[in-house]
Amino acid sequence: MRHLSIDLETFSSVDIKKGGLYRYVQSVDFQILLFAYAFEHEPVKIIDLLQGEQIPSEIISALQDPSVTKHAYNAPFEWYCLNKFYYSPLTQWHCAMLHGLYCGYTAGLAATAIALGLPEDKRKMGIGMALIRTFCIPNKPTNKNGYRTRTLPHHEPEKWQLFKKYCIQDVVTEREIESRLSSFPVPDQEQKLWELDQQINSYGVAVDTNLIEGALYTNEMITSELMQEATQLSGLDNPKSVKQLSNWLNDEMDEEITDLQKATVAKMIKTTNSDTARRMLEIRQELSKTSVKKYTAMSLILCHS
Repeated sequence: MRHLSIDLETFSSVDIKKGGLYRYVQSVDFQILLFAYAFEHEPVKIIDLLQGEQIPSEIISALQDPSVTKHAYNAPFEWYCLNKFYYSPLTQWHCAMLHGLYCGYTAGLAATAIALGLPEDKRKMGIGMALIRTFCIPNKPTNKNGYRTRTLPHHEPEKWQLFKKYCIQDVVTEREIESRLSSFPVPDQEQKLWELDQQINSYGVAVDTNLIEGALYTNEMITSELMQEATQLSGLDNPKSVKQLSNWLNDEMDEEITDLQKATVAKMIKTTNSDTARRMLEIRQELSKTSVKKYTAMSLILCHS
């Protein structure tokens, strides 16, 4: 059995924190930018896909070869990204993060490396998040950046070279973590449960898109009506502003408003003698409800089969 360690750097216009991995990868502009890899203890190599380099055919073959175990930290990311373009069965992947968690360490490549006491040359580079923000997400077009919507290697050549080193270092760190934990292997049963978990996630859950769209539309209409009513009642520019509404309530109720938290608003509705203030507080309650947020979240992560 051979072992292949992998780390990717990618681009997508979808915010992975809001849209999730599957929507992120399914975006039409998703790209694998960098592909770092190493067999066993060989030096780590990197493929600059964004600048036209190609993954060697032997590596593409290895991705589906059952005699090659693929390793990555948070392996579901690498596995799903690569399977958009190449076939690589989940059962051939092992996750270094799962290994660390099984052994009692926290999630996070950098944190695990520190907890294991890895030397500096084996740890994750601290500049990574800044480089990811530069190359992996769209830019806000400004006069300063020439109104571009994305930073490419020729825009920041020195940072791009540093980004490649960062990608390589992630493989070094992941491989060292696996080596340190090798005396405490993940049991086959836990590995199978991890595979099942990823399969369940990748299959997803069917949702009624008409219901989601209808709920969001209804919420938008009601919110608009309530905002209009609140503006007419109070004369405020933004009735949802805590500062503006608090100042208005101070005058209307002739008392000091300390906060507009849920319990405070409910109490004031019962105790105020002002019908106008009571109605403003009721509107505040309605506008603060989070029941529709689940529909917003579902709309953001919605994928296509």
